[in-house]
Amino acid sequence: MFAPNGLARAALRFRPSAFVGTFIALAMAAMITSACGILLETGIRAEVPAGRYAAAPVVAAAEQRAHYGHGDGADSEPITDRARLDDSLVARAASAPGARAAVADVTFPVGGPNGPLTAHNWTSTTFTGERLTVGRAPHPGEIVLSGKTASVGERVSLNTPDGSRTYLVSGTTGTRAGTAWLADSDALRVSGHPGKIDAVAVLPKDGVGTGTLKSQVAHALGDRAEVHTGTDRGGVQDPTLAEAKEVLMGIGGSFGGVATMVAVFTAAGTVALAVGQRAREFALLRALGTTPRQIRRTIATETLLIAPLAGALGCLPGIALARWWFGQLKDKGAVPQAVDFAVSWIPLVSATGAVLLTALGAGYMAAHRSSRIKPGQALTEASVERLRPGWIRTPLGIAAAAGGCVCAGLSASLTGEDAANAALGIVCLFMLAVALLGPFVARACAALFGLPLRGAGAPAALAAANSRTNARRLASAITPIVLAMAFSSVLVFMHTSEERVTADQQHAGLLADHVVTADPGLTPQAVRQAGSGPEVTAAVGLLKTSVLVPITGGLDSATAQGVTGSVRDLTAVQDLDVKHGRLSLGRGEIAVDASLADNADVKVGDRFPLRLPDGTKASPVLVATYGRGMGLSQVTMARADLATHVSSAFDTELWTKGGTEKGLKAFGTVLDRADYTTAQSVDRELNAWANGVMAGVLGGFAAVAAVNTLVMTVLDRRGELGTLRLIGSTRRQVLRMIRWEALLVALAGIALGTAIALATLIPMMNGLTGQGPYIPPLVYGSFAGAIVVLGLTAATLPARAALRKETLEE
Repeated sequence: MFAPNGLARAALRFRPSAFVGTFIALAMAAMITSACGILLETGIRAEVPAGRYAAAPVVAAAEQRAHYGHGDGADSEPITDRARLDDSLVARAASAPGARAAVADVTFPVGGPNGPLTAHNWTSTTFTGERLTVGRAPHPGEIVLSGKTASVGERVSLNTPDGSRTYLVSGTTGTRAGTAWLADSDALRVSGHPGKIDAVAVLPKDGVGTGTLKSQVAHALGDRAEVHTGTDRGGVQDPTLAEAKEVLMGIGGSFGGVATMVAVFTAAGTVALAVGQRAREFALLRALGTTPRQIRRTIATETLLIAPLAGALGCLPGIALARWWFGQLKDKGAVPQAVDFAVSWIPLVSATGAVLLTALGAGYMAAHRSSRIKPGQALTEASVERLRPGWIRTPLGIAAAAGGCVCAGLSASLTGEDAANAALGIVCLFMLAVALLGPFVARACAALFGLPLRGAGAPAALAAANSRTNARRLASAITPIVLAMAFSSVLVFMHTSEERVTADQQHAGLLADHVVTADPGLTPQAVRQAGSGPEVTAAVGLLKTSVLVPITGGLDSATAQGVTGSVRDLTAVQDLDVKHGRLSLGRGEIAVDASLADNADVKVGDRFPLRLPDGTKASPVLVATYGRGMGLSQVTMARADLATHVSSAFDTELWTKGGTEKGLKAFGTVLDRADYTTAQSVDRELNAWANGVMAGVLGGFAAVAAVNTLVMTVLDRRGELGTLRLIGSTRRQVLRMIRWEALLVALAGIALGTAIALATLIPMMNGLTGQGPYIPPLVYGSFAGAIVVLGLTAATLPARAALRKETLEE
């Protein structure tokens, strides 16, 4: 008799179709797992060069996260803009014993005569290294410009966040045009956040090490600033690094966990199918005297022969997928260009190990019963499928279904990224229920969808009978189709539902005749000038930004608008659809979308706690709630309450009622109402794109798994197809039977996947938008059509190949 290793090699040689299918499933699982692991590692290792602070070994800056909660429930979120330090901390940092100098750094946008400029305080050149080519350093009321944009002695006008100012050019530098330097006092005054600085660069005395200076500065500043050295300084120059790390670790961790579970789960199902198809072979081996231990060793050897190779080869496209994904995130501005793509052995070895353990576990469980029962009983069960409830699988399946229903109800209170993550979890619970209860679900589907087949001719009736009597085989084919349909539908239709509500609210709420934008923005004086223009009946400036609001025990980003103008003018250009209270724009007052107020459990007249863009805590009085926050802005408050807490204190847009394009053109780019669409926030645009990519990754993986499973099941039935030919069935009849079976599998998978998607989307969208999900018929039809075509193709092609040989067995 063969030794276990020889038996494994013989199985690979004489049953290649089953092992090829297993190899593909394991390689795909390794691809998904390694790609997500690489993104997670890239997020952990992400860093950017020190840039401006390269010559300053120690840099102090404000913490760029907002903390909430207490004890074990404490957590934090990245703030939506830059947090700044009080300028009095410069003297404190300079008092450190090892500090030779402490220099403030102030950066802000201004509008110059030839376009936007980036302005700095002049003393920041102490550590950045710019040198004058002509002239001298600026005094109050003077400016230094880069390049050859102006000559010394000229006067230039700048639009600053504090208004229009005229400066005397005192010097120029040889650096690239687009930068201006003001005297420190002027920079602090007109930056839009007076008395605040971006960071403090600390230069050491001779002989003082970086570590020593860091500890001295940290002691001098206490808990009022964070002290950075080395590569950490890059995060001070580019605060978006923290959010980029969150995005990468969210994709690699949160989505990666779900994707890895789905990939491993699907691969395990394929391995179990391949082992289950050999139940008769194992029964014969048991009848010949093979021990259960020898059968288990054979399965382990087979796994060791293919799983490591499948895992290693699967990691290659996994690296390519992660690199493409990372590149797209860079192109969309979610990750700074200076962040490098990181690949090490850790995610690759982890993915290969996960694939190996999955294959071993699934193989052992699939062969557990047939390797332990008596040989005669094994032969009986291998010839006739018996459907009996499992004492472990069935209760777990029922519990997973109940958990999915409960979580779907709870998801009604979630928003944004939390809603997307919850959607994946809910789908996973329902999918787990379908897998654990698969044979029962499959038999129910066969009975339901088989009814119309009984009257459609002999091939259709035979297909219905086959599906009813082979529920386990049917369940193996249905499960990946349900997976593809459910995940793709939830992720895509969650986005289409949000976009539909946003577009409807914007269309109903936009009353302005013209919208003006400019770079770097519009000053309050420009808004007042536009309001006094010919034929203009109302003009409002909107400073668009984001704030952090309390959501279900945490903090979530919400779009915000700071209004320059009166309530009368605002209602003339925007219809917010006020639900409760009375709209007011006084200092310390706020109006928010009704869903935000409900989630925060705040009513009109209460204090609404939030974090302003720079992380400052605020509790304005809630004066009104409205219904069109998704289409316009979720938070509305006076510009004065926001302007000092953002990097650019310019108004982003100017909305007017009346006026002409010619009259408004002097202020910037003019758009009519029909041409204007509200620019999506970075978070919302990124979430929409990420949902599409996740749907493509999971849906594509599940589709390949479905095709793989169908091919494996058809090729395993070559003996059955040959028998049908021998008893008189024509090739055409056999192929028609296969097509009917494939159609039944596809329709059952589509129906179950749609049901899971609706059970997830309906409560979630009602909580998120107040409306049901919007499912574009063409998109849904393309999903269903693709599954039907794939199912028919995957079943028909191997059946044609099997019918070319007129034998009972191969």
